[in-house]
Order: sequence, then C-alpha cells, then structure tokens
Amino acid sequence: MKIKKRYIYLTLFLGIQMLFMKWIAYNPYFVETYYSRGIYPYINTVLSLLFGWISFSFGDLIILFFTIYIIHFIYKLVSTRFKNILSKLLGITSFISIIYFLFYLLWGLNYYRQPLYKNLEYKTTSYPNEELINLTKYLVSKLNQSHLTITKSDSLSVIVPHSNQEIYLLAKKGYKKLAENNSLFTYKYGRAKNSLISVFQSYNGTSGYLNPFTGEAQVNRLIPKTILPTTTTHEMAHQIGFAAENEANFIGFLTALSNDDPYFKYSAYRMATRYAIFELYKRDRVIFDKIYKSLNQGVLIDFKSSSDFWSTYKNPFEPIVKKGYNAYLKSNNQIKGINSYNYVVDLLISYFKKPLNRI
Repeated sequence: MKIKKRYIYLTLFLGIQMLFMKWIAYNPYFVETYYSRGIYPYINTVLSLLFGWISFSFGDLIILFFTIYIIHFIYKLVSTRFKNILSKLLGITSFISIIYFLFYLLWGLNYYRQPLYKNLEYKTTSYPNEELINLTKYLVSKLNQSHLTITKSDSLSVIVPHSNQEIYLLAKKGYKKLAENNSLFTYKYGRAKNSLISVFQSYNGTSGYLNPFTGEAQVNRLIPKTILPTTTTHEMAHQIGFAAENEANFIGFLTALSNDDPYFKYSAYRMATRYAIFELYKRDRVIFDKIYKSLNQGVLIDFKSSSDFWSTYKNPFEPIVKKGYNAYLKSNNQIKGINSYNYVVDLLISYFKKPLNRI
C-alpha cells in the first residue's frame, strides 16, 4: 500500500494550522488590524464579484455536492471492507486540512477579531435588573408605536407586502445609511439570497447562514416575513466580517432601524424586544408578565405566528443539530455557544444609554 506524500504533508499542515489558531486566539488586535480591516475586505470584494451576481445560491450547491460525495465515499469505504484504510484516513485528514485553511482564510478568522464594543467605544459591564427593565419598557413602547404606524390598529398583525427579493434590496439601503456614520458597516457588492435548502434549515431551526467559501448570505425563504428583514441584515453583517452572533444581531438591528422602510423598523424593534423581554423572563417573571401584557395584541399575534411556524418543523433531530452548532461556536471563540445570540442585550443597553439614540 502506497501512501501519497501530499496526504502526509497536508495532514502535518493541519496540525500547524491548529497551533497557529491557538496563537491567533490571544491576538485579536493582530486579526482586527491585518485581517478583518486588512485583507478581508478585499477577499469579500472578490467573493462578491464572483458569486454575488448569481441569482441562486451557489454555496448551497457546493454543500449539496459534498453531501452526496461524502455519502458516496462512506458507501465505497464500507463496500470495499475498509481496504487501504490508512491511506483513506490520511486522504480524509488532507481534505479537512484544505477545508480548514480555506475556512479561516476566506472568513473564519473574523471570529477572533476585537469585540465590536471596543470598535464602537462602548463600555459593556454587567447590568442591573433596573437597566434591563428600563430598556425592555422602552423597546416595547417603540415596538407598539411601530406596529400602530403600520396597522393603525393594536389588534391587527403586521402583514409585510414586500417580496423576499425586495427585502434583500431594501436591506442594502439600510447598510448604505449606516455606513455614512461608520465605515465599519460598509456593504459594497452583492445581496442576500434565498437558500436552496430552506426546508432543511426550517427543520434544523435556522433562519439563515453565511457560506464562508462563497461569501453568500443565505436566508431561509420560508421564515415569517416579519423576521425576514433582520434575518437578512444579520447575515449581511456576517458578510462584511462580523462573525460573532451577538454582534451580527446588533448590527442587523441597527441596519434595519436605519432603514426608512417602516417594516424594517418594525422588524428591528421586534427582534430587540424579544431578546430583551426574554432576558427579563430569566431574571424576574413577575415584571416580565406585566411588560409582556403591555404589548399590542397584534404584536402578540405576530409572536405566536412565528412560534407556530417553528413548531411545525420541530423534529427529534433538531436538538442534535443545535448541539453540533453549539460546539462549533464554542470552538470558534464564542464561549457561550448558541447563547451568544442573547448577548446582544449588552450591546443594546450600551447603545440606548446615549440619549440621542432614544428618539
């Protein structure tokens, strides 16, 4: 049995890469300066020019292709009774080495950049219940107001008239406006796309994802329209180099709020309110109940409709997928895993501490 030398070299290179990532984890300033604000904008531009103009999700096709290939590989491995197993195992580690390298080069190093609060010069500290209560009350009032602006009735649910494609185009306008005040949020090329695997995403409980190899922001086309604007702006935040989920949530909120479209503003306050109010639920159930009941009836209908949507796709495999994703996030500098999404509340409190932002 002859083992190809490139398999050995690539496998050794995988070990070197892992050691390099250990060093990277302790050098966020280096990543921020030389990668996130250095070469990544150029990488993002190239990927956008290559794949952004394509109307369908090219990244989804790559995933489907490799899924079929992996199934075929496993079948061949079993059917040949694991013949030449050492060579095949080295072939697998070689493949992993290439994917590992491309993942971090094309996007993944953004997980290790400086925290957004430092770039925005926010002071984030543990906040008392009073601050959370005040924020939640404020957000509820703004959500109710935004809801009434659209429906003219507190008992009617919001019906978004835009198509998915219209929402993807409108999302770019929010980024353009936000970038006028901070170049960190500059979004140049491409736009979000409907995911070809939206049904699968619904079953694994995800609203969207960024494909790091093509730079495409993929959005689950089946999700309720009221969450589509902030889901889109969230995935676009990943595109421009913000990998942490709480930061993508915050930027998604800011961008939707900056949009002149009332449905984007509603979606922004809707998302922020949900995170704040359920953080309050974990701290004080009595006050949570009072504030939750102050939401317009139409907003509560919207919340229930969204909950019903995800319940429709609930299945025994979803928790397993979420555990895998949780492990993935923890391995990429997000020690809270899936709970990282909830830490957007810290950024929201810092943002709304400034009087000018409470308009």
